[in-house]
Amino acid sequence: MRRGISVAAVAGVLALAATACGGETADTGGDGSKAAKDPGNVSGTVTWWDTSNEAEGPAYGKLIADFEKKYPKIQVKRVPVSFDAAEQKFKTAAQAGKGAPDVMRTDVGWTAGFANLGLLQPLDGTVALDGKADYLPGPLSTARYKGQTVGVPQVTDTLGLLYNKELFKKAGISKPPATWEEFAETAKKIKKKTGVAGTQLNPEGYFSLPFVYGEGGDMLDVGNKKITVNSPEAVKGIETALKMVKSGVSLKPATTDGYVNMQTAFKDGKVAMVVNGPWSTAEDYTGKAFEDKKNLGIAPIPAGSSGKGAAPIGGHNYTVYRGTKNLDASLLFVKFMTSRKSQEYTATELGTLPTRTSAYTAAVTADPVKKAFQDALATSKARPAIPGVGDLFVAYDQHYVKILRGQMSPKAGLDALAEEWQTKLIKDYKTGE
Repeated sequence: MRRGISVAAVAGVLALAATACGGETADTGGDGSKAAKDPGNVSGTVTWWDTSNEAEGPAYGKLIADFEKKYPKIQVKRVPVSFDAAEQKFKTAAQAGKGAPDVMRTDVGWTAGFANLGLLQPLDGTVALDGKADYLPGPLSTARYKGQTVGVPQVTDTLGLLYNKELFKKAGISKPPATWEEFAETAKKIKKKTGVAGTQLNPEGYFSLPFVYGEGGDMLDVGNKKITVNSPEAVKGIETALKMVKSGVSLKPATTDGYVNMQTAFKDGKVAMVVNGPWSTAEDYTGKAFEDKKNLGIAPIPAGSSGKGAAPIGGHNYTVYRGTKNLDASLLFVKFMTSRKSQEYTATELGTLPTRTSAYTAAVTADPVKKAFQDALATSKARPAIPGVGDLFVAYDQHYVKILRGQMSPKAGLDALAEEWQTKLIKDYKTGE
């Protein structure tokens, strides 16, 4: 039994799962067929928990107005919910069977956990997943759990290599590095030619994954229920990161506020390269190094010795509560909000990255940031789809910063991390060879 769930709550979840078995749903919200066959006559009220930044509210308000115009018998109640509180708030409401939304903007790291508790409506074969083949494979993989699609990708992101073009030019470097080995050499050359540090690593576990992936490693082998974060491949990847700090290629990461320190140094022109996501570019443009936006370069993550580069996928899915009494209306709402037209609108209005291939229109890719990260998404990789994957990163962050600051070796630090995961978080997983 998952810790923190009462017997009564588990019984409620099982009851929901029983009524929804085989794609059927309980109550009077329909079974999804009316949304497919007679959408114009679907009625009801859809409560949507929106976990986005409230500054994005007006854009989503416009989409809701357009949806209600198209489906006049359906009303949408948008409820802004703090991202930090949303995961637990949804669990509490859903398990109690009272107060849960029909639709939620769900972080990709929460999706498997909600599905594991029986709280999400399977969406395969419904109108919510119309045009399924149009979704990018990486984001779509974050919406699947144990063979079922339990969400529809809303927005996505990944990590890329961001660099200062002016510093590259001063150092006589014509293109961004394609491998971590080239990355280190580029950083050394920039330091020698300009006096500016090559990079500063962010000491968060999530940001270590490009090094791990580049050696063919991963956090977990979900199929075999095995912890692999301390595998030889993963250790080699972290050794690559540590070598950059020890050799002076990277500034030594701060013990706290590592991301803020890295970001500030980059936008102020004190380091030439960082690994970061598309969300960071708006802040980059506020720094003196990027007053001319054209000075910001973006490239895919460098490859490791495996010959491949990869970065983790982030983003959000639209999920439908399995206990909804407004299933048909909810499916139509999700379909509308994830359509090519809606994704193109949010991409141009809010700067988000679409999850549909067709939404990368000329209007969207005219923005060099979106075009660059579209390319980066081609090599992105979903994090393990297990309940509570976000909890794994709390311990990961603690061990990774110790490794980068020379307090533990990569092997010792990752061994300790694997043991902590196994004894405290994923007790049914094996460690070791």
